[in-house]
Amino acid sequence: MEILKRMALVLIFAGCVSLVPGPAQTAQEARPVLPPPDVQNASYGPHERNVLDLWKAHSARPTPLVLFIHGGGFRAGDKTNLEPKILKAYLDAGFSVAAINYRFTTTAPAPAAYLDCGRALQFLRLHAKEWNLDSSRVASTGGSAGAGTSLWLAFHDDLAQPQSPDPVARQSTRLTCVAVDNGQSSYDPRFAEKIGLPRPNFERHEFFLPFYDIKAEEIDTPRAYKRYEEFAPITYLSRDDPPALLSYNFPNEEVGPNTPLGVILHHPKFGLALKERMDALGIECTVQFLGQVQPQVSAVDFIRKHFDTARSSSQQDARPRGNTR
Repeated sequence: MEILKRMALVLIFAGCVSLVPGPAQTAQEARPVLPPPDVQNASYGPHERNVLDLWKAHSARPTPLVLFIHGGGFRAGDKTNLEPKILKAYLDAGFSVAAINYRFTTTAPAPAAYLDCGRALQFLRLHAKEWNLDSSRVASTGGSAGAGTSLWLAFHDDLAQPQSPDPVARQSTRLTCVAVDNGQSSYDPRFAEKIGLPRPNFERHEFFLPFYDIKAEEIDTPRAYKRYEEFAPITYLSRDDPPALLSYNFPNEEVGPNTPLGVILHHPKFGLALKERMDALGIECTVQFLGQVQPQVSAVDFIRKHFDTARSSSQQDARPRGNTR
């Protein structure tokens, strides 16, 4: 099993899904190059990192949309971290793909990244007709920080402001489903301890204090506790929330004094704790991790299933309901 752990570590530190910043530029240069997007660096907000790229699936009819939110501990990473093979899989499935940049904690603490990605989604919905997008079918994906952001958007109440003079802000932030990698359902160190990840856990990582805008001496104070809850995706879970697929590069094993921090911070326990609550609410939640015997579900297949369900429901709602006299 030690071999499996080492393999998992290679997977985590070779990509952008970790809370640890991405690889050096020389390593990035060796990665396959993304094809040029149909819409590049579209500005969805005032900050220089409020930009997105969009690849449009070829279709005469409006296409569903997948958001890619990169990882990197909310302080590193870029929309270009989207893997070309993943982009191709979504496009081949008939899904358009938008990759989003957002503000880092070096500029603004939480919930800045969450709200930026929510606004990017609203911006895309505003331009749905122009870009041949089906705004009723939108999924979000990403790893680690991108996973947590996707989950927060999925479970949080709609950020739409119907009375806003800003046409972007009037759009919905609701999602059809999420399919994420190495995701945390909470960054609260107390929550992590409750699910079997002894403290110190998150507070050992350098993303932690800037993300919550707290100092080391504030870690166990009422102000910090309030922020932990406010920025935890699981806090907002309710019966009307979308289904989720959570995949992990690690086995579901107990942690100990020698467990690497990268394993602790991306442990399947975060997904399993979320699944327990989603199961209780009757919401589909699939969690898969390294070493499972059961067949693995691909993100493309999971998203396709729920896009098809959403389309069927939309068509059903649009049918005449008979004599209305």
